[in-house]
Amino acid sequence: MFHIFLHFLVPAIVAVVFFRKTLLKAWLIMMATMVVDLDHLLAVPIYDPNRCSIGFHPLHSYYAIGVYVILLFFPKTRLVGIGLVIHMILDYIDCFM
Repeated sequence: MFHIFLHFLVPAIVAVVFFRKTLLKAWLIMMATMVVDLDHLLAVPIYDPNRCSIGFHPLHSYYAIGVYVILLFFPKTRLVGIGLVIHMILDYIDCFM
């Protein structure tokens, strides 16, 4: 449950610190990147508390993460990239819990 809370809190902190002028827009764009978790619907079982998402689900693959990092370098896709990279980092940390 704390893991899910972090998916809301960390982007909010990033929005407050780095995107104060467009705070709500920045936070909402980063929240929209949670749609990446739809790839969990392809797994059987859909939810397994002991499974590490990174490297297992298609949108959590190392290739996909590489694309997410590339998004950081372009101003028009930066917020999406930030949201996706934050999401992957939090999911990666969850692999050790």
